[in-house]
Amino acid sequence: MMLATLSMCLSESGAADPAPSRRPELKLAPGTLRSNEATIIWDRPNGLDESRKSARAPHYVIFCDGKAVGKTAKTHFTLRNLAPSTKYAVAVEVANASAESSASATQPFEITTAAKETTLSIDAYGAKGDGQTLNTKAIQAAIDACPKNGVVLVPRGSYLTGALFLKSDMTLQIEEGGSLVGSTEPSDYEPFIKNRFEGWEMETYASLLNAGTLDHAGPPNVQNLSIRGKGRITGGGRALGDAMIKRHGMRSRGRLICLMNCRNVELQGLILENPPCWTLHYIYSDNVTCHDLTIQSTVLNGDGLDPDSSTNSYIFNCSFDTGDDCIAIKSGKNPEGNIINRPTEHVRIFDCTFVKGHGISIGSEMSGGVRDVTVEDCVAGNLMHGMQIKATKDRGNVVEGVVVRDCELQKISILTELNYNNDGAPAPAAPHFRNFVFSNIDLTKADPAKPVIIVNGYSEAGHRTTNLAFENITLPAGAVVRVDQAEDVRFSNVTTVSGEKPKYDVTRSEDIQF
Repeated sequence: MMLATLSMCLSESGAADPAPSRRPELKLAPGTLRSNEATIIWDRPNGLDESRKSARAPHYVIFCDGKAVGKTAKTHFTLRNLAPSTKYAVAVEVANASAESSASATQPFEITTAAKETTLSIDAYGAKGDGQTLNTKAIQAAIDACPKNGVVLVPRGSYLTGALFLKSDMTLQIEEGGSLVGSTEPSDYEPFIKNRFEGWEMETYASLLNAGTLDHAGPPNVQNLSIRGKGRITGGGRALGDAMIKRHGMRSRGRLICLMNCRNVELQGLILENPPCWTLHYIYSDNVTCHDLTIQSTVLNGDGLDPDSSTNSYIFNCSFDTGDDCIAIKSGKNPEGNIINRPTEHVRIFDCTFVKGHGISIGSEMSGGVRDVTVEDCVAGNLMHGMQIKATKDRGNVVEGVVVRDCELQKISILTELNYNNDGAPAPAAPHFRNFVFSNIDLTKADPAKPVIIVNGYSEAGHRTTNLAFENITLPAGAVVRVDQAEDVRFSNVTTVSGEKPKYDVTRSEDIQF
């Protein structure tokens, strides 16, 4: 997948070079092809960075079989009202491109819609949407009976349930006005299942929705799964989390949704709220699309979305308001994460809004490594740590190839000293943080009383944070940039709102250009 390489090219010296102008490359978002719709995504071609902000937007016209079917300023589009089992030729044309961009239109991209799905309503299996009846057995019966490529429908109503287990080649659809509501009784999430929490494999309570069997050495064992609709999935929240902690400790809690060893998964359209801890967690998975979600939590450890030792993630058009990290990209914790050594790679986060939470985070559990992450066209509110890359010195491995561009943020933090979650034996060497590009970023709403950009490295020889570029960034008046134990860090056109350079506080570092 070509995420960071489309945003920038690194020369042999490590300098950030502009990506060549090119046509936007179009692809089908994994897991989104259905009988009547499909979601396509593409990369914004070079040369649109400035014109995208002008009154001439939208920049893209979507064609289906040669006919214009929509316009958008974003880099994703859902084709609707398609016919089942039908082939379509889809293309995207770049309109209003700047003179610097030679891109015009994609090559036609063929999709063939699925056959019309069979739908089973959970009401037909005895479920009652009265908010009081425990429907676990009835809903699970509908899931078990669902034919290949079928749909299990949650209609209007409030359906109380315990842990449910999904399977391959199915859709769980919650219609508008419908809710799956998690029980607050811990026994409704037994027996314990093996998964991973805070970087270690362990047995915990099951989650409200579960799919797959954990196997760090194995391939996906659930595939072609969709969880979608206009309804809600509401967990047992703090009451459930506290009850689980009281019985079996902090790390016994399940998630709202936990996917393990899954491939080609879509999560779309829903409100996900009130988890007992993390909200949406997927482990050892591949080709996961999360779009049009509203994720809300206030609970302790209430992360929004956690890709964990997983590859090819597409997260777009989502809103986060969370009690912890909004997104936390993970890959295991020392020493187990170093031994399993399954990285998280190829993550693209775009067109998302981050209302509240600790941060848009890589780490702190990253002992399997993290590579090729792009964050673009996002808006973040007053997050505690902003856009952050974080790990303790004991984690080991590497975070590299991170591109953050065309975003509105309030802080950028690269953190190497954390006072939490460091209870495992250390890796043989400290982590490597390297090859990051931050460009076209509005930081003007940041609090100038604290450093607005923080770049830290490790004291261990050869483990300084290295090869970073900060380009075209606007800061508030009086802003401070702090750099410690880093090398080869370049600040280009980084100015305050008044056009002046910020104050640079540089210690124990080499080749810092500003």
